[in-house]
Amino acid sequence: MRRREFITLLAGAAAGWPLAVRAQQPALPVVGVVSGQSSDAAAPYAAAFRKGLNETGYVESQNVTVEYHWLEGQYDRLPALMADLVRRQVTVIATPGAVIAALAAKAATATIPIVFGVPEDPVRLGLVASLARPGGNATGINIFNQEVATKRLRLLHDLVPKAVRIAVLVNPSNASITETTLRDVQEAAPAIGLQIQILNASTIGEIDAAFASLARDRPDALFVAPDSFFTSRYGQFATLTARDRIPATFPQRDYVQAGGLMSYGTNFADEFHQVGVYTGSILKGAKPADLPVLQSTKFEFVINLQTARALGIEVPSGLLAIADEVIE
Repeated sequence: MRRREFITLLAGAAAGWPLAVRAQQPALPVVGVVSGQSSDAAAPYAAAFRKGLNETGYVESQNVTVEYHWLEGQYDRLPALMADLVRRQVTVIATPGAVIAALAAKAATATIPIVFGVPEDPVRLGLVASLARPGGNATGINIFNQEVATKRLRLLHDLVPKAVRIAVLVNPSNASITETTLRDVQEAAPAIGLQIQILNASTIGEIDAAFASLARDRPDALFVAPDSFFTSRYGQFATLTARDRIPATFPQRDYVQAGGLMSYGTNFADEFHQVGVYTGSILKGAKPADLPVLQSTKFEFVINLQTARALGIEVPSGLLAIADEVIE
């Protein structure tokens, strides 16, 4: 072989090496994140999830692919979505902030790892065998938002002691949360001397319609149930409660930062962060069955003083003393 021919062949082979090497590299693991949030309000939660992944050594688009599926409250999309994720054999399914998504994932697969964030007892929901030893393909965090419904009602009563007729807004599309919320508030209300009126909303338009009903019936205050779609509409809730001058209690600080009166519950971004950490742990080889379900121990009581003043509410000094955050 002539020297010039040898060099030409060698150069041609070298040009092909990078493609060959890339072809031999394994595909990135894929994580499917499924939440009831709206995409336009999801940025801080996606960032919190990525932060959790980063802490375990995973960086989106570098060594892991993350697919975000924001349901916009359209929970009827879940069966087809979960079937698609299972068909494609994604590496992990993460369902922060959505009981209904966690249940759909559990029904769809017994093998793909699931990392959930739920506001109810995951043992009662059938997601795990026990908190300490999940025993299957699912684990995650219990944020206890449902269990604090009674406390939220009491704080609302302390803040607005003259309020007797309380409207409770639930999302009937989120059946498990709705059932638990109604059970808890209906059990707690008589002991506090409150009367409950139930309203339903599953879409942006139905939220507007619910407030039109509130304007006609004029209850004394509003209790908004935990729901990831509701949370993504915190701006709409803040605008409507201000327009109709109705004191309202919410499950998360997002509403209050947007102008709502008060909230009591866990931090939603923290939940996404912890789900990200557990997702990264599973990507590194941990088994869901060996990762105990975490339980939130920090609950935030947040008051918006500006909103209180606009509503003519004088916040008792005792509530200001126990508030975790007071927004001026």
